[in-house]
Amino acid sequence: GSGELSLSLSLSLSLSPPASLSPPASLSPPASLSVSPDRAQFFEFESVSLSCEVQGNSAGWRVVRNAERGNHTECNTDWGKPQGSSCIVSLIPSDSGEYWCESGSGEHSNAVNITVHDGAVILESPALPVTEGDYVTLRCRYQGTPSDLTADFYKDGSLIRAESSGEMTIPAVSKSDEGLYKCTNSEGESPESWMTVTGENMTAPSRGILAIYHTPLDGYLVVTCIYNVFAVTNHEHIKSNCSSQIQQVLTLQ
Repeated sequence: GSGELSLSLSLSLSLSPPASLSPPASLSPPASLSVSPDRAQFFEFESVSLSCEVQGNSAGWRVVRNAERGNHTECNTDWGKPQGSSCIVSLIPSDSGEYWCESGSGEHSNAVNITVHDGAVILESPALPVTEGDYVTLRCRYQGTPSDLTADFYKDGSLIRAESSGEMTIPAVSKSDEGLYKCTNSEGESPESWMTVTGENMTAPSRGILAIYHTPLDGYLVVTCIYNVFAVTNHEHIKSNCSSQIQQVLTLQ
């Protein structure tokens, strides 16, 4: 009859979230360490830029490290070149270690492990965690020419793949890909580095959803789910999230 409500599920793509729908800053960690280039391994004499990305004012945040010698020190002329809340490091093997951001009041960001190798081969793998569904490339790099020799890739000590291009791609990374990786080629073996994979559902079950709103229209109830296309790697996943959120809206009617 005329009193019935029909459901229309409309999925709208929003390319940039409206400012009013951004999540409150307090839900995010106070700072995160970014690494450029995003690699866990470097050859001796390469450079890396480490930056503290802070919600709000970055004053008082600095890059610190706990390197092989066990000293907990902040970016300074001994090992880095401070630039605001960033640090440029020209790398030598003793720079291998754990790096993070710290505030004057002792708050910490995520920590990142960096290995500096004085050998001929490194594995280029992400230093920062990757998200389930991401496209990931691991590259076995020789310091000489050509840099992309045929390579064997190992995970947790076992050979997983041989690649003539020297590159191994994981089109949609999953939690089972997390682990300790290394590679070998005719010129030598890389150090091992850990690759962390975080789940899409770790932030919230409605990750990427910006807004749910409903409008009565000619006896129908139109419920619209707007999501951020850039935050979502799996569109079936977001559709089921939107559907479950919409069901909740309907049960409140």
